[in-house]
Amino acid sequence: MSHIGPMIAASAKLGLAYAERLLKDIPADKYARFARVEGTVIESNHPAFIYGHLGLYASHVISQLGCDASDYTPSAHYEKLFSKDAVCVDDPENSIYPAMDEVNGHLFSNYQAAIAALEQAEDDVFQQANPNEAMRERFPTIGAMHGFYIGGHFMMHMGQMSAWRRMAGFGPA
Repeated sequence: MSHIGPMIAASAKLGLAYAERLLKDIPADKYARFARVEGTVIESNHPAFIYGHLGLYASHVISQLGCDASDYTPSAHYEKLFSKDAVCVDDPENSIYPAMDEVNGHLFSNYQAAIAALEQAEDDVFQQANPNEAMRERFPTIGAMHGFYIGGHFMMHMGQMSAWRRMAGFGPA
């Protein structure tokens, strides 16, 4: 019986519900825009970047739990736009980032698949060494790594989204 995966999946479910709530009232033409406060542009991650970036990680969770992630693996274009090394840019012409529905669909469908993989994985998988050598010192096991990806990493970016909403004049969700 699996105990660890459902515990991690509970955080993913909470995070996805919050991510959905934070999209309330955000029009597509503001989705890839920096916030402006009294005429000052605030160079902080906007929704397109936040949701696109987070959408990259579900495939890692799925594949490292031994499941087929081919339907959830991001394209090279997504990797370039949204990687940890990418820089979020203002997109007033909506010509840099994919459309709001596409980015959101990618995030939500990928994380639903990650949740299913987590809930089905046997506990011993989570005890295995983290295959990400760069992160292994901080997160020595697959369970520790995915607890971070699904929990801390996801919610850190939701905090950015919450702050962006306020700066952009949409208020709390």
